[in-house]
Amino acid sequence: MQTLLKLSRAVDWLNSLVGRYVIWLILASTVISAVNAVVRKAFNMSSNAYLEVQWYLFAASFLLAAGYTLLNGEHVKIDVISSRLSKRAQIWIDVIGFTLFLMPFCLAILWFGIPFFLKAFYSGEVSSNAGGLLRWPVYLMMPLGFGLLMLQGLSELVKRVAFLMGLIEDPTVKKAEKTAEEELAEAIQRLAEEKAAKTSAA
Repeated sequence: MQTLLKLSRAVDWLNSLVGRYVIWLILASTVISAVNAVVRKAFNMSSNAYLEVQWYLFAASFLLAAGYTLLNGEHVKIDVISSRLSKRAQIWIDVIGFTLFLMPFCLAILWFGIPFFLKAFYSGEVSSNAGGLLRWPVYLMMPLGFGLLMLQGLSELVKRVAFLMGLIEDPTVKKAEKTAEEELAEAIQRLAEEKAAKTSAA
């Protein structure tokens, strides 16, 4: 079980890393959308490529961050009944859900999604829209996204089984994290202290 917990921590680290950087795809999509709107209004010019790359970036951010969302327990849950149950009962519901629903669903998407991507990649499939883009990059997001989600599902399953065995604390309790504002304030304070230290040393 300790080996599985190490693998679980590695998966958590991977999805945390992905989630930290995928958010920039939303910014890129927003900037492209704004530039496209300005160019269309100011110069009466546009291209379907601008529209499609926005869709691609949004699809990538949505799919690639699915594992990160599961890691942080942010998926929609209907807990009207489960919230009234004991913690162990809630954990057992998660175990059953991950095993019987999430894993088979992810495997099905991978089973159909990988050949779908490979077919588009080898054929060089292009959008039917004028000026459209290659299709395979967005098709690749399906197996990548659901692969990361499946890995995170396995990680969460390991953590819940370890909790039921009494090896770890409740994995569903969110650890208090500092907000972006608090981190920024601490960084500014550190810089000020370093500057003061250099000034006094000089």
